Amino acid sequence: MQPYPRNWTQVTEFVMVGFAGVQEARLPFFLLFLTVYLFTLAENLAIILVVGLDHRLRRPMYFFLTHLSCLEILYTSVTVPKMLAGFIGVAGGKSISYAGCLSQLFLFTFLGATECFLLAAMAYDRYVAICMPLRYGSLVSWGTCARLAAASWLAGFLTPILPLYLMSRLAFCGPNVVDHFFCDAAPLLALSCSDVTLKEQVDFLVSLAVLLASSAVIAVSYGNVVWTLLRVRSAERRRAFSTCAAHLTVVGLFYGTLFFMYVRTRVASSVSFNKVVSVFYSIVTPMLNPLIYSLRNKEVKGALGRAFSLKSWKRR
Repeated sequence: MQPYPRNWTQVTEFVMVGFAGVQEARLPFFLLFLTVYLFTLAENLAIILVVGLDHRLRRPMYFFLTHLSCLEILYTSVTVPKMLAGFIGVAGGKSISYAGCLSQLFLFTFLGATECFLLAAMAYDRYVAICMPLRYGSLVSWGTCARLAAASWLAGFLTPILPLYLMSRLAFCGPNVVDHFFCDAAPLLALSCSDVTLKEQVDFLVSLAVLLASSAVIAVSYGNVVWTLLRVRSAERRRAFSTCAAHLTVVGLFYGTLFFMYVRTRVASSVSFNKVVSVFYSIVTPMLNPLIYSLRNKEVKGALGRAFSLKSWKRR
């Protein structure tokens, strides 16, 4: 690290610029993001509730979907409430303490990495179900599901530890204005008065390792699934392809934006474009995932109908 400037003072608070260019339309944007956030919470909570209540959905695929729904709720809740507070000018809505900023960065990275590993576990589940159906019960037992889910959360938790440690070692001596709507690594590095070369390299390698390891499992799993489906009857093929297409849509949306944002060594030239991409993977994708994965599923729609029907509640 380079020597700190003379008479420097460590920044104790950051100010979020957010979407400064839309200040005149901040109320419509506030209502839009609030609606998306509430809708995301409602649909993910509905999935957790219906899988917990309906014994027909006590299967590995839906076990993983409940974990994904929990992740989406936490993932959006780390950033969106603070962003909404900034839109309407709540006292302290645009400011965040140094410790709070690093905590937000840790949680966001932890949950994002966990989702990568969980999507890989779900791809493995679909691979075994379609390619080795006779061995599915032994290969994807409840114990295996629990271990895969626990490993996803643990690996996700370990992912940001070294990058966050290196971030905490950097000096921030002003300015303290973060040109983003949450504490992401790239805009923070732009504010540091230390040499950030090592930090950028570690961020690049950690991001690349997480994305390549999880995407390799997904690619191999779905490659085998497609190869297997090409050799089965057309009716079964259409049904299985429909399910896999939904899964791959989620994976494509999530991984496409993450590869763009994080597998880089320098801050991208267009900060505004980075914000748009960040909105997509941190707010829009968590809203779309339940629709693509679960709420289009006939079993889930049937379970929702049973769970929220008046007769069902009367029997309880």
